[in-house]
Amino acid sequence: MTVNDDSFTNWMHREEIAESMIPLIGKLHRERDVTVLLHSRSLVNKSVVSILKTHRFARQIAGEELSVTETMPFLQALTTLDLGPSQIDLGMLAATYQADDRGLSVAEFTAEAVAGATGANKIERRESRDVVLYGFGRIGRLVARLLIEKAGSGNGLRLRAIVVRGGGDQDIVKRASLLRRDSIHGQFHGTITVDEDSSTIVANGNAIKVIYADDPSHVDYTEYGIRDAILIDNTGKWRDREGLSKHLRPGIDKVVLTAPGKGDVPNIVHGVNHDTIKPDEQILSCASCTTNAIVPPLKAMDDEYGVLRGHVETVHSFTNDQNLLDNYHKSERRGRSAPLNMVITETGAASAVAKALPDLQAKITGSSIRVPVPDVSIAILNLQLARETTREDVHDYLRNVSLTSPLKRQIDFTTAPDAVSSDFIGSRHASIVDAGALKVEGDNAILYLWYDNEFGYSCQVVRVVQHVSGVEYPTYPSTAV
Repeated sequence: MTVNDDSFTNWMHREEIAESMIPLIGKLHRERDVTVLLHSRSLVNKSVVSILKTHRFARQIAGEELSVTETMPFLQALTTLDLGPSQIDLGMLAATYQADDRGLSVAEFTAEAVAGATGANKIERRESRDVVLYGFGRIGRLVARLLIEKAGSGNGLRLRAIVVRGGGDQDIVKRASLLRRDSIHGQFHGTITVDEDSSTIVANGNAIKVIYADDPSHVDYTEYGIRDAILIDNTGKWRDREGLSKHLRPGIDKVVLTAPGKGDVPNIVHGVNHDTIKPDEQILSCASCTTNAIVPPLKAMDDEYGVLRGHVETVHSFTNDQNLLDNYHKSERRGRSAPLNMVITETGAASAVAKALPDLQAKITGSSIRVPVPDVSIAILNLQLARETTREDVHDYLRNVSLTSPLKRQIDFTTAPDAVSSDFIGSRHASIVDAGALKVEGDNAILYLWYDNEFGYSCQVVRVVQHVSGVEYPTYPSTAV
């Protein structure tokens, strides 16, 4: 047998194993509210090739490829346990098992590692929580996709309605089409139908009412059977407590803003300060995409090395508030053609750091340049540290943070030497450390942080909503051995 034949036979064998994993993963998700992960990446509703690619990606984090032959025994062991709602990381199970020297079987080790989610310890499945989207632009549609994707168990977040201004003939058909197809993020995974008579979009069986209103005060959500809902305002029209309070109508319990909040509105970056949200807080902000990109690695660096001061330079993709061609704009530079120019602009991310990291003593400054790409940005974080270190030490530290720390859902890590912005379209992390671009000299460290400013940010928004709704479930194993 030739090397080529041997490689193909091996591929076919791994395909067969990955194919057999899909129904096990799906059943755990539907029947027990268990989300199976691999190094923080969900395997729910993934294809055979996606599962294999996710296993292969592990080499960039752990240093070597992870095989489905290694993870399948752990998945099989999970199906035999009395599991409650949880997230279980097969990559972490495999890594911690390899480091364990007690001679336990895979089944014994798995049962011990996820004991907090089994038997008397398990969390009971909660009732689904209604969600309303106010606005249906770039972030609104991506958040809708994520909510629909996560509705598989029927016990999580349930998108009940979208509120928009009337747009004329076939408005709902056009909005459904924008949800169905996206020039950057591709096709919607599933089916979408429209019932114009009832003003409803049905996506993967989820009936979503489209409500037309020009002002929040015109809507009574209880008329649509909506109760105790979380409303996500992705218009950015209101950013202070007084304005956002207009959303607290019958049927709405909490309001989440997808832009930096003003005044006393808490700015929340999931993974960093989401546990500071008060149970009775009704209005909060998810800050900006750039704030979400820089705050987790900034916290990680401050925790380990201390940060005395820093500057963030954001090279940001253009957005809808810019003009395609030169035209009037309230901001002088943003009036110039977005696809044809680099445009110097401001960023509020640096000032927003203080809200998310109040204990950080360092002064952080920031600026931004909009560039002619439609999605994915990079933040260059230049830090003066409290002690000297080496590039190798920071490299290994951030890699471990991305793999095993509480920030592993926020911080990703890539060693790909040829990585460019489009490679990170669809990333679910708040930011991705580019290992090859990292620079460290003495007490100065420069981090290059890629981030999908649309999809990665939307994932952070959904995580915050899951947390405040009580459907954010613990991850196992919780720590590395």
